Amino acid sequence: MEKMRAKKSLGQNFLIDDNVLSRIVSCVAPTPQDAILEVGPGRGALTKLLAASGAKFLAVEWDRDLLPILEAEFAGAANVEIGHGDILRVDLQQLLSSRGGARKWKVAANLPYNISSQVLFRFMECSGLFERLVLMLQKEVGDRLVAAPACKDYGALTVLLRLHFDIRREFIVKPGAFRPVPKVDSAVLSFTPLERPRVEVGDEEFFRRVVKAAFNQRRKTLLNTLRSAGIGSEDGSLQAALSRSGIDGGRRGETLSLEEFAALSRELLAGKTLA
Repeated sequence: MEKMRAKKSLGQNFLIDDNVLSRIVSCVAPTPQDAILEVGPGRGALTKLLAASGAKFLAVEWDRDLLPILEAEFAGAANVEIGHGDILRVDLQQLLSSRGGARKWKVAANLPYNISSQVLFRFMECSGLFERLVLMLQKEVGDRLVAAPACKDYGALTVLLRLHFDIRREFIVKPGAFRPVPKVDSAVLSFTPLERPRVEVGDEEFFRRVVKAAFNQRRKTLLNTLRSAGIGSEDGSLQAALSRSGIDGGRRGETLSLEEFAALSRELLAGKTLA
């Protein structure tokens, strides 16, 4: 396959380690009956291995300069479609439903570090489309996704993604597996979508607002961060909602579990304390 220099502006780091590629394929576990979406195939190293399974395969690449290389490489593969698009802008529901019918998709992606959180939220918004996602992320982001409450890595991303996925760290990838060589370790994680949210949160949009507000000022108490975000009123109803949830308003948001955030969100809604 023709070589092409990675573009720093797009956060490109091409995976070249055959052992790492093989381990990712094992995590995806492709079969001829699968429909697989690869986001950012780059020069097609992983694409080639996954598509060899015979699965229905769609690779979406944003870099137009890579498209001719990919199209030439897979011109004879009837099961492979190469598409151009920005994963942050494409209509995933339309894109995948029009190609896979009722089938759920597997996803493989080496996500650019600078947009990984945004892409994760896109996948979360349409988690019902997916059977399994195998994603390579900056290790720091991976640590956040599997963190427990009350540790420095635990944050809003942890809570919101855990509502919809079982998340498992599969293995760590060292910088030498890429060209150009990044300055940080990466991590491969698998995401298994849940059939329904892990807990009942009431209104999910409001739940997200509560969670994000709780982590917005990590050094402040939960009571103060929610008030600063305009959640609750000054008449004591916010404190009442915390009390009904069994949560001390003097705690910091980073100490709350998913279940506690869900209980608080429900009580806030029930008390009509949203400003």
